[in-house]
Amino acid sequence: MTDWLLYLLSFIAGLALGIVFFGGLWLTVRKAMSSKQPAIWFIASLLIRSALVIGGLYFATGQQWQRILISLAGFILSRVLVLYVTRRLDEAKTPIKGGDQDESDL
Repeated sequence: MTDWLLYLLSFIAGLALGIVFFGGLWLTVRKAMSSKQPAIWFIASLLIRSALVIGGLYFATGQQWQRILISLAGFILSRVLVLYVTRRLDEAKTPIKGGDQDESDL
Protein backbone atom coordinates (compact mmCIF):
# COMPACT_ATOMS: atom_id res chain seq x y z
CA MET A 1 0.00 0.00 0.00
CA THR A 2 1.25 3.47 -0.76
CA ASP A 3 2.10 5.90 2.02
CA TRP A 4 -0.64 8.40 1.21
CA LEU A 5 -3.27 5.68 1.42
CA LEU A 6 -1.98 4.57 4.82
CA TYR A 7 -2.02 8.20 5.97
CA LEU A 8 -5.59 8.59 4.75
CA LEU A 9 -6.66 5.42 6.55
CA SER A 10 -4.92 6.64 9.72
CA PHE A 11 -6.78 9.96 9.49
CA ILE A 12 -10.12 8.20 8.99
CA ALA A 13 -9.36 5.85 11.90
CA GLY A 14 -8.58 8.83 14.14
CA LEU A 15 -11.76 10.54 13.02
CA ALA A 16 -13.87 7.44 13.71
CA LEU A 17 -12.25 6.81 17.09
CA GLY A 18 -12.78 10.43 18.05
CA ILE A 19 -16.46 10.25 17.12
CA VAL A 20 -16.82 7.14 19.25
CA PHE A 21 -14.93 8.76 22.14
CA PHE A 22 -16.63 12.17 22.19
CA GLY A 23 -20.03 10.86 21.14
CA GLY A 24 -19.79 8.29 23.92
CA LEU A 25 -18.89 11.04 26.37
CA TRP A 26 -21.94 13.04 25.32
CA LEU A 27 -24.19 10.01 25.72
CA THR A 28 -22.64 9.20 29.09
CA VAL A 29 -23.32 12.67 30.46
CA ARG A 30 -26.93 12.55 29.27
CA LYS A 31 -27.55 9.09 30.76
CA ALA A 32 -25.62 9.64 33.99
CA MET A 33 -27.49 12.82 34.90
CA SER A 34 -30.76 10.89 35.10
CA SER A 35 -29.23 7.82 36.75
CA LYS A 36 -29.30 6.91 40.43
CA GLN A 37 -25.62 5.93 40.26
CA PRO A 38 -23.87 8.37 37.90
CA ALA A 39 -20.38 7.48 39.12
CA ILE A 40 -20.69 3.99 37.65
CA TRP A 41 -21.68 5.48 34.30
CA PHE A 42 -18.72 7.87 34.28
CA ILE A 43 -16.11 5.33 35.39
CA ALA A 44 -17.30 2.54 33.09
CA SER A 45 -17.59 4.91 30.16
CA LEU A 46 -14.12 6.32 30.70
CA LEU A 47 -12.56 2.86 30.84
CA ILE A 48 -14.40 1.58 27.77
CA ARG A 49 -13.86 4.69 25.67
CA SER A 50 -10.17 4.93 26.60
CA ALA A 51 -9.53 1.25 25.89
CA LEU A 52 -11.21 1.53 22.49
CA VAL A 53 -9.22 4.61 21.50
CA ILE A 54 -5.86 3.35 22.72
CA GLY A 55 -6.35 -0.06 21.12
CA GLY A 56 -7.70 1.44 17.92
CA LEU A 57 -4.82 3.88 17.57
CA TYR A 58 -2.32 1.15 18.31
CA PHE A 59 -3.61 -0.99 15.43
CA ALA A 60 -4.47 1.83 13.03
CA THR A 61 -1.13 3.64 13.17
CA GLY A 62 1.30 0.76 13.04
CA GLN A 63 3.32 2.51 15.75
CA GLN A 64 4.70 5.05 13.26
CA TRP A 65 4.91 8.58 14.60
CA GLN A 66 3.77 10.17 11.33
CA ARG A 67 0.60 8.10 11.26
CA ILE A 68 0.02 8.73 14.97
CA LEU A 69 0.11 12.50 14.34
CA ILE A 70 -2.27 12.17 11.39
CA SER A 71 -4.65 10.06 13.49
CA LEU A 72 -4.46 12.67 16.24
CA ALA A 73 -5.49 15.33 13.71
CA GLY A 74 -8.55 13.24 12.81
CA PHE A 75 -9.29 12.71 16.50
CA ILE A 76 -9.18 16.46 17.18
CA LEU A 77 -11.34 17.21 14.13
CA SER A 78 -13.90 14.72 15.37
CA ARG A 79 -14.20 16.71 18.60
CA VAL A 80 -15.22 19.77 16.59
CA LEU A 81 -17.70 17.72 14.56
CA VAL A 82 -19.27 16.06 17.61
CA LEU A 83 -19.57 19.43 19.38
CA TYR A 84 -21.32 20.88 16.33
CA VAL A 85 -23.76 17.98 15.99
CA THR A 86 -24.56 17.68 19.70
CA ARG A 87 -25.15 21.40 20.08
CA ARG A 88 -27.59 21.27 17.19
CA LEU A 89 -29.37 18.31 18.77
CA ASP A 90 -29.54 20.00 22.16
CA GLU A 91 -30.80 23.26 20.64
CA ALA A 92 -33.51 21.41 18.75
CA LYS A 93 -34.75 19.72 21.94
CA THR A 94 -34.45 22.71 24.29
CA PRO A 95 -36.04 25.98 23.15
CA ILE A 96 -34.49 29.16 24.54
CA LYS A 97 -36.65 30.77 27.22
CA GLY A 98 -36.60 34.44 28.12
CA GLY A 99 -34.77 36.01 25.21
CA ASP A 100 -31.08 36.12 24.41
CA GLN A 101 -28.58 33.89 26.11
CA ASP A 102 -25.07 34.91 27.01
CA GLU A 103 -22.41 32.88 25.15
CA SER A 104 -20.75 32.01 28.45
CA ASP A 105 -23.87 30.01 29.36
CA LEU A 106 -23.26 27.58 26.48
